[in-house]
Amino acid sequence: QVQLVETGGGLVQAGGSLRLSCAASARTFSAYAMGWFRQPPGKEREFVAAITRGGAIASYGDSVKGRFTISRDNAKNTVFLQMNSLQPEDTAVYYCAARGGTYSLRVDDYGYWGQGTQVTVSS
Repeated sequence: QVQLVETGGGLVQAGGSLRLSCAASARTFSAYAMGWFRQPPGKEREFVAAITRGGAIASYGDSVKGRFTISRDNAKNTVFLQMNSLQPEDTAVYYCAARGGTYSLRVDDYGYWGQGTQVTVSS
């Protein structure tokens, strides 16, 4: 069983930055690949970034490549999403997710989800 809690969302102007954090309750956090997803208003949930259990490999959605960075600290049971050069189209509820084994870019492959944190980017 894994419980995830996201923090760090908020309102930011276009071009600004935010850092999201996701704290996990898992006893063996390093056993879980982690992902960040987002759901813009009126749209389906979409992939943002994912990272392997050890943190050596990361993948990004096309719309955030070069602007967002996912990282993790297994000693602190936390995964991060550094978001730079934010644009109004990045406005969404951002979710942290965990899955045992290898990481995935698919929403349906993740069994554990946080409650989400709102990110709003004004123009």
